[in-house]
Amino acid sequence: MPFQTYAETRPWAKAIRQQVIARKMPPWFADPAYGHFANDRSLSQAEIDTLAAWVQAGASAGDPKDAPPLREWPRGWNIGTPDAVFEMPHAFAVPAKGAVDYQYLILPTHFTEDRWVQKVEVRTSSRAAVHHAVVYIREPGSKWLENQPRGVMFSLAPTPDHRPNPRSFTTSDLLMVYTPGNSYDQWPAGIAKRVKAGSDIVLQIHYTASGQAIQDRTRVGVVFAKEQPKQAVLSLQMNNDRFVIPPGDSNYRVQVSGTLPNDALLISMFPHMHLRGKGFEYLITGPNGHVETLLKIDHYDFQWQLNYHLAEPRLIKAGTRLEWVGYFDNSPNNPNNPDPTAEVRYGEQSWEEMMIGFFDVVVDSELDKTKFFERK
Repeated sequence: MPFQTYAETRPWAKAIRQQVIARKMPPWFADPAYGHFANDRSLSQAEIDTLAAWVQAGASAGDPKDAPPLREWPRGWNIGTPDAVFEMPHAFAVPAKGAVDYQYLILPTHFTEDRWVQKVEVRTSSRAAVHHAVVYIREPGSKWLENQPRGVMFSLAPTPDHRPNPRSFTTSDLLMVYTPGNSYDQWPAGIAKRVKAGSDIVLQIHYTASGQAIQDRTRVGVVFAKEQPKQAVLSLQMNNDRFVIPPGDSNYRVQVSGTLPNDALLISMFPHMHLRGKGFEYLITGPNGHVETLLKIDHYDFQWQLNYHLAEPRLIKAGTRLEWVGYFDNSPNNPNNPDPTAEVRYGEQSWEEMMIGFFDVVVDSELDKTKFFERK
C-alpha cells in the first residue's frame, strides 16, 4: 500500500506502530553487533519511539505546510533509463496451482565488444508470481546449456532421486540475483561488472503459484559505465547441497568452508535459504586463528531476502579461511514450515532447502573469474 499522503497512511497507523515496535518493518535482519552496512534500513530506537508516540497520541496530521512535496510513485526503472534491456520475447503462463520447475531463458547480448555494467535491475510484470530470478553471464565458448535454444523458455528435469539436474549448475558469473527486497544493484564509479563480447544473458526464474493464473514477462535493464573501470565486481558463492535436516529439529546447523584464492575486496553478502531458514553467519579465520563474524542473521526471513552491502570494503587476503553457516528450523514451532515431519534435503522448490552464501568481491579489472581462481 502507498504511504505518500496522510490520508493514505492514517488508516494503517496502528499496524505501523505494531510493525516498527516488533522491528519487522523496515525489513533488516543483520545483527547490529557485527559489521556496518551502507544499506542499513533499520530504524533507531528514537525513530521507533517517535512513530509509536505519534500513533498513541491519535496519529494527528500536523500542519500541512510542513508536509514534503508529493512525489510520484516510481513507475519506471530505479536505475534510470537503461542503456540496454533484455526481455523475455513472450510472456510465461504461471498456473494457479502446483509446482513449476525452474524456467531458463537464453538471451544473446549481441555485444561486439566487452561492456561494463554500472547498474542492473530486474523488473517482473508480476511480482506475485516471480519468487526469484538469477541473471547469469554465459561467456562465449561456455559448454553450459550449449544445446538449448536461445529465446525459448525451457526447464531441466530433476534426477530420478529428485535432486536438481546437474546441468543446472554452472561456474558462470552472476549479473545479479532478484529476490523480494532486492530488485536492483549498482556500483560506484570506477567499479563495474564485465560482460564479455559475444556473451549471453541466461535467466533462471523460480515461479510460484499464487492461487490465480498469471502471465509474466520479466526484463533486465543495464546502465553501462561511462569510463573504463579500474576494478571489476565478481559474484562468488559457497554452498552446501549435501545435508539432511531431521524431522522436528529446531536448530539444525549446515556449514560450508573454503579459502580465498587471491586477494579481494569484499563488498557485499547475500545469504539464501528457504522456508526452514532460521539464521546465517559469514565467518573468516585470520592467520592467527582468530574467528571474526562479518555478518550474522538471527532471524532469516524467506519473504525478504536482502543483499548486505558493507559500509567500507573489507580486504580479504588470499588463503583466508571462509566459513558460512546456516541454521534451519524444521520444528512445528516454525510457522512457515511446510512439514515438520519431513526429512529435508537440498532442492529447488520452497518446501525443500538450500544453503547458499553469495558474496561480491572487487578485483583488478584485468582479472576475470577464471583468472581469479588461479592460485599462486
